[in-house]
Amino acid sequence: MSASATEAALATRARLPRFEAPDPGLARRLAGRAGIGEIAERVVRGERLSFGEGVTLYRADLLAVGALANLARERLWGNAAFFNVNQHVNYTNVCNKLCRFCAFQRLPNEAGAYVFSPEEAAEKIREHLDEPVTEVHMVAGIDPRLPYAYYLDLLRAVKAARPSIHIKAFTMVEIEQIQKVARKPLPEVFADLKAAGLGSLPGGGAEIFAERVHREMFRLKIGADRWLEIAREAHRAGLRSNCTMLYGHIETVEERVDHLLRLRALQDETGGFQTFIPLAFHPENTEMADVKAPTGVDDLRALAVSRLLLDNVPHVKAYWIMLGIPVAQMGLSFGADDIDGTVVEEKIYHEAGATTPQRLTREELLRLCRDAGRIPVERDTLYDVVRIDA
Repeated sequence: MSASATEAALATRARLPRFEAPDPGLARRLAGRAGIGEIAERVVRGERLSFGEGVTLYRADLLAVGALANLARERLWGNAAFFNVNQHVNYTNVCNKLCRFCAFQRLPNEAGAYVFSPEEAAEKIREHLDEPVTEVHMVAGIDPRLPYAYYLDLLRAVKAARPSIHIKAFTMVEIEQIQKVARKPLPEVFADLKAAGLGSLPGGGAEIFAERVHREMFRLKIGADRWLEIAREAHRAGLRSNCTMLYGHIETVEERVDHLLRLRALQDETGGFQTFIPLAFHPENTEMADVKAPTGVDDLRALAVSRLLLDNVPHVKAYWIMLGIPVAQMGLSFGADDIDGTVVEEKIYHEAGATTPQRLTREELLRLCRDAGRIPVERDTLYDVVRIDA
C-alpha cells in the first residue's frame, strides 16, 4: 500500500481482535489444481500481479481465485467485517448525461423528476436523529440549472441538521459539474466544499474506463482521464475517496483489468483511495434491459480479483444493496472485508430493479456478519473503529 493508506490501515488494524495468520496451504492446493500455481506463489509472497495475471484470474476456477483473495483479505483484516450506520440522500434525479445504463435519471419536466432544496435534504437527516447515524452518502444526477451556491448550501444545511455527521458526497462527475458552475480551479472548489462540510467522496461515476464503453454507454459523462484527474485533485486536497467499477454489461475482461490497474496506479501516486466497490450492473428499467445481469459467480469473482489486483487499496466492499444479502455474505470470504451500512432509502439501484431492502438495521448487519463467520466491526467513514461486537 502507499504510505498514507498503510498508516491508516495500521491504525485500524491495531484496534481489531487478534487473528492467527492464515495458512496458505488450501489456497496453494486449489490454485495448483486450477493451473494458477505460479500466481498463487506470487500472492503468498505478497508480490504485485500483472495485467496478464489479472486476465487469467478472471478466467480461472472461482474457488481457487476466491481462496487466494481470502488469503489476501485475512492477512490485511483478519476475521473482521466492517460496516457503518449511514443513510443515503439522493438530492436530485434530474440529469443531462442520458447514460444508457441508468434507470434513476429524469429530464427536468419529466414525471417523477425532483430536486431537494437544502432544507429538504436537511429534513431527511433530522428524520433519523434518534438513530446513531455517523455518515450521510449524498450523490445525485447532474442538473445544470443548479448554481454553485446550491451545493455549498446543501452541505451547510445537512451539517447544521446533524453537526457530528460525516458528509460523503459528490461523485467525480458531480464535481466536474460543480467546478463548471463555480468557474474556479479545482483546488479552490475543494477548499470551498470542505469549508462547507464535505468530509470525503464516494467514488462513483467511474463506470468502466475503456473509451469504447464510454462512447457506447455514457458518452456525455466524463471519461477516464478526467475522472482520475478529479480524484487526484481531491486526494491532494486532503479528501479521501472510494473508487468503483461498474461491471456486467458490455465490457470485456481485459477492460475490467485495465480499469483496476489504472486505479492502482493512481493509488500508488496519491494513497487517497480507501475502499474499492465493484458495482454490479442492474439492467432492469434501463435502455439496456436486454443485457443479462451478472450472476452470483460474476459478483464473487469481481470481489476476488479486485482484492488480488488492488494490493494498495486497503478495503474491498461487498455492497449488499447491489449484490443481495446472501452474495454479500459470501463475498466476505472472497476478498471483501466491508459490507457497507444501514443505508436507509437508497434510490439509484432500486430504480434499476434492485430487490434488496431499502435499509438494514444495525442488528441485522451484526447477524449478517456473524452468520458469515466474521466478527462485526462498526466503523466510521474513515475506518476508525466505533465498536467491535466480538
